[in-house]
Amino acid sequence: MIIYDLKCGKQHKFEGWFKDLAAFEEQRAGKLITCPLCGSSDVAMVPSSIAVMGKSREPGERKAGLGDLSPMKMLAMINDFVTKNFDDVGERFAEVALKIHRGEEEKRNIRGVTTGREEDALREEGVEFMKIPVPKFDS
Repeated sequence: MIIYDLKCGKQHKFEGWFKDLAAFEEQRAGKLITCPLCGSSDVAMVPSSIAVMGKSREPGERKAGLGDLSPMKMLAMINDFVTKNFDDVGERFAEVALKIHRGEEEKRNIRGVTTGREEDALREEGVEFMKIPVPKFDS
């Protein structure tokens, strides 16, 4: 799995995970990659920061860190964090997000689902939100 830094035509930066460069190019050509902030499919790869790995003191010694996690394990951790720390408002996401934005409800982290039309309405109102795909995990 390769993680590329991407940017849409409106200069929003985000990342995408792909099998390889050919998979990225194929999905981009098919307009299958969209900006999670504005929905634009005008996406380009941008230079990414690099990680510098130092040498271990002992042969075979390695520091444990997030880089040691598989992509599926990292997605599982993100999913667990969101599940535990965000109120699930389900299909009422757009309605609740607007109320929070307008100060009609207490500010808090929420999660849920929206339609494309609801997402457009939220953007027009200036409500910031992020679309995070929910992976299906085998038990």
